[in-house]
Amino acid sequence: MNQYKNARFIHLFLRFSIIFFVIVTILKLGMGFFRFNGIEGMKNEYLIDGKWQPFVQLQVVMSLIYGLFMAVYYKLIKK
Repeated sequence: MNQYKNARFIHLFLRFSIIFFVIVTILKLGMGFFRFNGIEGMKNEYLIDGKWQPFVQLQVVMSLIYGLFMAVYYKLIKK
């Protein structure tokens, strides 16, 4: 039996969303480290004076969409 069929929808949604958020944030920060020449360049590009808000909003929106899609897929579609 599929382990996800017995789980509550909200638990699946949160699990997928949080894991995706952490992984995508780490990957984006890692790529930014090399793309913008180190921590100082990355801080200037992503994290100064209000630039962090669009950075975080994008990660949150992507994570919520992914979490919703995966929870619906495992709970309702996958047999």
